Amino acid sequence: MNRRVYTGGSAVTNLILLLLFFSSSTSALSKNPNLPSSGTGQINSNSVLVALLDSRYTELSELVEKALLLQTLEEAVGRHNITIFAPRNEALERDLDPEFKRFLLEPGNLKSLQTLLMFHIIPTRVGSDQWPTVDSGRVKHITLANDHLHLIKGDGKKMVDSAEITRPDDLTRPDGLIHGIERLLIPRSVQEDFNRRRSLRSISAVLPEGAPEVDPRTNRLKKKPAPVPAGAPPVLPIESAMAPGPSLAPAPAPGPGGKRHHFDGEAQVKDFIHTLLHYGGYNEMADILVNLTSLATEMGRLVSEGYVLTVLAPNDEAMAKLTTDQLSEPGAPEQIVYYHIIPEYQTEESMYNSVRRFGKVSFDTLRFPHKVAAKEADGSVKFGDGERSAYLFDPDIYTDGRISVQGIDGVLFPEVEEVVESVKKPVKKVAQPRRGKLLEVACRMLGAFGKDTSYLSKCR
Repeated sequence: MNRRVYTGGSAVTNLILLLLFFSSSTSALSKNPNLPSSGTGQINSNSVLVALLDSRYTELSELVEKALLLQTLEEAVGRHNITIFAPRNEALERDLDPEFKRFLLEPGNLKSLQTLLMFHIIPTRVGSDQWPTVDSGRVKHITLANDHLHLIKGDGKKMVDSAEITRPDDLTRPDGLIHGIERLLIPRSVQEDFNRRRSLRSISAVLPEGAPEVDPRTNRLKKKPAPVPAGAPPVLPIESAMAPGPSLAPAPAPGPGGKRHHFDGEAQVKDFIHTLLHYGGYNEMADILVNLTSLATEMGRLVSEGYVLTVLAPNDEAMAKLTTDQLSEPGAPEQIVYYHIIPEYQTEESMYNSVRRFGKVSFDTLRFPHKVAAKEADGSVKFGDGERSAYLFDPDIYTDGRISVQGIDGVLFPEVEEVVESVKKPVKKVAQPRRGKLLEVACRMLGAFGKDTSYLSKCR
């Protein structure tokens, strides 16, 4: 029994000595920050990676997260004492070429984005006091992207390749430090990949040309139509550019807008809807355009394609008079709003001058083929006739040269043409008896001889 107790006491003693050995080793490692970590990939709150994500370099932090590099950088911090060259936010936000930034953020170019970011990190701790001098020349360091950076000092400036160090030793931590630089560093491999993709995109954007056409009148080749200048009116009428239905995708509309963005229709529609809300009294119209239908999106697309629109906006009092039956039918809200949109740019002055000069004027609407009639009444413009008429109530709520919004005090509906069918009453025809040929000859012979035939009813 004594032997068993002795053996157990020896095991406890060995365990205590082993724990003391590990604690002393850990304290020795913590005192020397230049030594690499254990390589497990676990980082603490005092890590340089945590400092980067919580620093002023927010644009770089977002790119690191989008490039899915957090795990890779954790492993690098666990193995090395690193130095990060962080570009300022303006260099990534405003100074960077927008086309190059779009290239980096495309999902298919994730490898290029990762290479670009790893190019800003070297697995060596290089503080500002360790920078090469003018006499020593430039010093080459390998990056985590397996490429090389050159540290230079000249004219009193510390440089890394072509970027100046604007904030030396901006953030220092036990496992690394961060220098702020004035611009983004782009490795040659990423630049070549971008140039190659850009040239391929320009080649693929060239549309194939068809066979030349011959004019049958002159037997000569037809000339190509002149290109449409920026700002010119669209080629197709607006009814050809509209969506085929409220729930279907918009139809393509060639014109000066579209992908070339000569007109920012989306921003203009958003601006006029905000104006309606701030003006007051037109919340129902704005709600229909944005929430109940997708007409705001379609109007923005039409304006981007170069079309102009005039919106006759009923106020909230007029919209409150609409019944449930008028709004419950499929597509009813769209059809009501379509009838209040004129594919012309009209202001209060232009409409009033038209009705003063021509009397009654009919404007086309987006609810084809219906038109809205306007005439002068009580010193203003009156739309429609009878009970379904409305007056121009709040003129020129919004006018920007592409979209005009005119407030009216009623909801307009197209006139319903009543077809009256003529009812033909049957006419009774009295059938007169026909006389035979022999009887006609007898009557004529008796009359020739002077005989009285009045007593014969058949001869009358």
